[in-house]
Amino acid sequence: MFGLKRKRKELILDKIPNHIGIIMDGNGRWAKKRLQPRIMGHKAGMDALQKVTIAASDLGVKVLTVYAFSTENWSRPDDEVNFIMNLPVEFFDKYVPELDKNKVRIQMIGDQSRLPQETQKALEKALEQTKHNSGLILNFALNYGGRAELVDTMRELAQDVLDARLNPGDITEDLISGHLMTSHLPYLYRDPDLVIRTSGELRLSNFLPWQSAYSELYFTDTLWPDFDQQALKEAISDYNRRHRRFGGL
Repeated sequence: MFGLKRKRKELILDKIPNHIGIIMDGNGRWAKKRLQPRIMGHKAGMDALQKVTIAASDLGVKVLTVYAFSTENWSRPDDEVNFIMNLPVEFFDKYVPELDKNKVRIQMIGDQSRLPQETQKALEKALEQTKHNSGLILNFALNYGGRAELVDTMRELAQDVLDARLNPGDITEDLISGHLMTSHLPYLYRDPDLVIRTSGELRLSNFLPWQSAYSELYFTDTLWPDFDQQALKEAISDYNRRHRRFGGL
């Protein structure tokens, strides 16, 4: 019928996920829609990250893992990669004081060795400055690839077996989890309860394949720079409408 507005679903925020993973997608398309260079979309995405981090902290989320740069993203044009690599420097300089004020602790997963020196320095400074904070953990997946993580873990375990430090029969899910990059997170929060992907794409793109085995997945057409506190609440409300069975009944 004309003239009637569609009723918005009531937000249900009874259960707040302890760990949320976000695949921040759509920066380039956001910029293209505005006839701007792709790099402006990445800059807007950085601002969105700061707002969503504070919103997640206020809601009581314990860990927020954000897919900032994948191992496959190196194949993008050099100018874009160089700009993205400088974003952590700008982000930490601009937003760490406010994140620190909100007791946010910054951590990272991924291969830090390939990052530019300035990016590494900015990251190490942010980690050091916030390491004693007791609030939300903002966990950057930077130069991260889930398959590479699993390959490295299997190599470590295979070497332990070769060196007689480990029997093959002793390899368990917990042991594997303890060798993954997320092992630095609190034990109960290593695996994301909810994984959000923006921009309408319907895949995980090598993001936490082991850890997200039983995660609830939420896909939205919203482009990452437009994802805000309200969008986060809607994702959590959708999560609240689901019944997590972990393979059971």
